[in-house]
Amino acid sequence: MAARRLKIAILISGRGSNLQALIDQFGPAAPTSPIEIVLVLSNRPDAFGLTRAARAGIATKIVDHKAFADRASFDAAMDKEIRAVGAELVVLAGFLRLLTDGFIAGWPDRLVNIHPALLPAFKGLHTHARALEAGVRFHGCTVHFVRPEMDTGPIIAQAVVPVRPEDDENSLGLRVLAAEHRLFPQALRLIAEGKVTVEGERAIVRDAAFAGGLLFNPLGA
Repeated sequence: MAARRLKIAILISGRGSNLQALIDQFGPAAPTSPIEIVLVLSNRPDAFGLTRAARAGIATKIVDHKAFADRASFDAAMDKEIRAVGAELVVLAGFLRLLTDGFIAGWPDRLVNIHPALLPAFKGLHTHARALEAGVRFHGCTVHFVRPEMDTGPIIAQAVVPVRPEDDENSLGLRVLAAEHRLFPQALRLIAEGKVTVEGERAIVRDAAFAGGLLFNPLGA
């Protein structure tokens, strides 16, 4: 008997580079993975991520936000499509629309986002430029469960990227994106394997290896 797989729906708005990382790990070419991608949904008809999904043989849907009078009706239309395919977890992979409190409440601890910063630092936009301006020595990315307040919620996993003296927004952003492509599948796999539970506003990860030792940047003489 085949092991049960967690059914996920992925929401995108653009090129879908994180989506591709998830397809590589959990798409139809990986039938023994603990996750099945049952839908890729975009609010933009021209999102290249839809092409990525179609090429992989994954069902796609367009729910154009411009066709709706308000956010609530748009979110309701998305919710209907997601539930119609039996999704159990909703994954935001470069989805550039703020979700209503009602939508978020309908997916308690079943709505996951990736953010290009080490939350709770640098919520919102332009995270790489702000990290450079602040002079931090470490930057990175965070996978977390979604709450109504933007870029909050229990943190599942993070990846750390050292900031180099020669970095600009683009070079730092590219290294963070590469980290996202590794972190996101790892975090979703932990969820699918039943290793993540939420206690209060903390995500507790069990039966997983954790980083040890210290990191220094700069390393010194």
